[in-house]
Amino acid sequence: MDHYDSQQTNDYMQPEEDWDRDLLLDPAWEKQQRKTFTAWCNSHLRKAGTQIENIEEDFRDGLKLMLLLEVISGERLAKPERGKMRVHKISNVNKALDFIASKGVKLVSIGAEEIVDGNVKMTLGMIWTIILRFAIQDISVEETSAKEGLLLWCQRKTAPYKNVNIQNFHISWKDGLGFCALIHRHRPELIDYGKLRKDDPLTNLNTAFDVAEKFLDIPKMLDAEDIVGTARPDEKAIMTYVSSFYHAFSGAQKAETAANRICKVLAVNQENEQLMEDYEKLASDLLEWIRRTIPWLENRVPENTMHAMQQKLEDFRDYRRLHKPPKVQEKCQLEINFNTLQTKLRLSNRPAFMPSEGRMVSDINNAWGCLEQAEKGYEEWLLNEIRRLERLDHLAEKFRQKASIHEAWTDGKEAMLRQKDYETATLSEIKALLKKHEAFESDLAAHQDRVEQIAAIAQELNELDYYDSPSVNARCQKICDQWDNLGALTQKRREALERTEKLLETIDQLYLEYAKRAAPFNNWMEGAMEDLQDTFIVHTIEEIQGLTTAHEQFKATLPDADKERLAILGIHNEVSKIVQTYHVNMAGTNPYTTITPQEINGKWDHVRQLVPRRDQALTEEHARQQHNERLRKQFGAQANVIGPWIQTKMEEIGRISIEMHGTLEDQLSHLRQYEKSIVNYKPKIDLLECDHQLIQEALIFDNKHTNYTMEHIRVGWEQLLTTIARTINEVENQILTRDAKGISQEQMNEFRASFNHFDRDHSGTLGPEEFKACLISLGYDIGNDPQGEAEFARIMSIVDPNRLGVVTFQAFIDFMSRETADTDTADQVMASFKILAGDKNYITVDELRRELPPDQAEYCIARMAPYAGPDSVPGALDYMSFSTALKSPQTAPRGFFLNHRRQHSMRTSRLRQGWNM
Repeated sequence: MDHYDSQQTNDYMQPEEDWDRDLLLDPAWEKQQRKTFTAWCNSHLRKAGTQIENIEEDFRDGLKLMLLLEVISGERLAKPERGKMRVHKISNVNKALDFIASKGVKLVSIGAEEIVDGNVKMTLGMIWTIILRFAIQDISVEETSAKEGLLLWCQRKTAPYKNVNIQNFHISWKDGLGFCALIHRHRPELIDYGKLRKDDPLTNLNTAFDVAEKFLDIPKMLDAEDIVGTARPDEKAIMTYVSSFYHAFSGAQKAETAANRICKVLAVNQENEQLMEDYEKLASDLLEWIRRTIPWLENRVPENTMHAMQQKLEDFRDYRRLHKPPKVQEKCQLEINFNTLQTKLRLSNRPAFMPSEGRMVSDINNAWGCLEQAEKGYEEWLLNEIRRLERLDHLAEKFRQKASIHEAWTDGKEAMLRQKDYETATLSEIKALLKKHEAFESDLAAHQDRVEQIAAIAQELNELDYYDSPSVNARCQKICDQWDNLGALTQKRREALERTEKLLETIDQLYLEYAKRAAPFNNWMEGAMEDLQDTFIVHTIEEIQGLTTAHEQFKATLPDADKERLAILGIHNEVSKIVQTYHVNMAGTNPYTTITPQEINGKWDHVRQLVPRRDQALTEEHARQQHNERLRKQFGAQANVIGPWIQTKMEEIGRISIEMHGTLEDQLSHLRQYEKSIVNYKPKIDLLECDHQLIQEALIFDNKHTNYTMEHIRVGWEQLLTTIARTINEVENQILTRDAKGISQEQMNEFRASFNHFDRDHSGTLGPEEFKACLISLGYDIGNDPQGEAEFARIMSIVDPNRLGVVTFQAFIDFMSRETADTDTADQVMASFKILAGDKNYITVDELRRELPPDQAEYCIARMAPYAGPDSVPGALDYMSFSTALKSPQTAPRGFFLNHRRQHSMRTSRLRQGWNM
């Protein structure tokens, strides 16, 4: 029994202060009160294993009086005195009276000495005061309490019964029909009310008293003969007995309500625990996959061959096509499960779910962002490496060709330059040697470009990190060293020839002219052969057309080149004619050059053979570029359709999420149909992926026919799937909120209409000022005064706890329904357990198994700690700490609620019968 309003208590108790001394002189009333009060006291004392026989004698030492107060209040009184002396008895009675006074009861003319002396009038007055305070005062029916409340309860319960008119607590009960009506109203199977007669009060009274004692555990406090034989039965005795009916019938209903509340709380907690387990496992698996994948994507160690790099690119395609999409779906499902769990926890007024460290949604999003960042750089790196290797292969082949041609040209040049043939030569021979040397210098200068090209190619190969750079560098260094040596030898020989030049006068002009014209023509042919055999890399039709045009221009110069060839051969023929004519001792060779007509003719024939080969190579490459252009156009045509389609669907989903058409179930059905149509579009995405693969296999790196890349399409498609899934989840959460809070569809439409009206930018959220205007439109009194600003700040702390400056529609719905939410607090659960325990501070195993369904009873027994209070009994369990932990899953020991799925079940037979009453 808790605190009670002292003024109300005093007002009610005032009429009893004088205790109606005259009436107590009536032996009939005194007899009724003795029997009733004795039976009432014994109904409580038997819970402590004792009873009284004589009400004025058994309370004289104060021991049983203190025990009675402890039983009915559930509180511990001061330790009683165990002595037999009068002073000890008075002390015990005073402790009892002080306890009664502490409960707001004013005791008038009742002293401890009178109780100890066995004063019947005072003892009965004291017991009546106790009955008023602990059995009648707390009765409350429709804002009336105590006597008036009990009377109103009796009137309401007996109103449907004929011949029953309860107006007081004395003569209205003399015929016994009132007692029978109360029993029949709650337990109709115990009394056949239709057979009762108003003119047979003794039978009616005895029937009611016997049934109440046998089936309702209400002791027989009155005698039928005393009531019938008294003109006006004692009001206090009747009130005391009727209050026992009130507590008996109201207790059964409370027990059932308490058990149902416990079942409801247990079921909600069990469901939420499973959702927490599922989230933790899915988050752990996804984070582990990301942890394994990122190092693979961050590996930038290049391969030395095109085949190896292309294999890496194929592995990356498999990752994008086969491995990543299921993980994208898992991530989306994880967010949906998390949002659903948090919504359920909010709706049941439970603490928000806090995942394990490192497994928050933000942690997963951060890890996913790192994955996509590594993925983006990895594909770009692969393509760049393939281009680099392709360029390296081309440069390496070009280096080998030029180096081979140069090495072939320099073969024997050092030995020639070291000859000292000029020492024994004639003047004409010296002149010839000088001219020959001049021609060699001209040839040497002509080869300078090739040496520079070889060095430049070697440098580029080094800059591009060519894997065989050491051998290239060694060969290039050898060529450069040889070239420097040739330059030094050439300069030395020129100096020697110039010293003897004055001695030499005869020069064969024809040989000189031949040498001068043959050398550049020979270089031209070597250059032409080199160009005709040179490999080429093009990526567009324009590039191959440029090469074809250049080749046609080259072919146009062949007639002039043929004329030059014939002219050079003519010079050689003229030299031969002169030698034959003048018998010049030229030993049949040209002293100025080593180029023979046979070499010129041989190289010319080779050039003529290379021209059609070059034509064929250019034609084949032109056909390949045409095929590549068709692939570009084919990909561009599909991408230009799919890209805008995805954008249009994203905009349509955005409109659906803020517009109101039909019920939430209609919107959910519409969104699911929309989701199905989007999923059915997947084959077109797959077809585009196939075209993209053909483009990559053809090494096509750009496409002027579309601005959409496959990466754009993939990202847009993933965002579209994620957006429709999140939108469906939002509508499902709105349905869950509506059903849990009892919000009607009209209210939900009104909330949505108000929200959309103030959502000017259609962003799906409201700013603080928009939200304030929305609340005012719904009738909230939020002014600009300090009080109104403080109230609005409080509301904003509820709907925007993270202070993001925006209010979502889900937060708006939660707020609008929060005031009327039917929540179960830890205090309510604790109070429910206390009812099941019969107001004790502990509950026994038998009581749990009797009051709760078997599975949930065992669930509680396995988790409740033993009760350690001073009034503990064997098998007593502590339901208070269990109730606190039950409503705070986050603070309970790990595994506290796991693996115990339950569902609501029927109450026990006794409680079910009480409900039917």
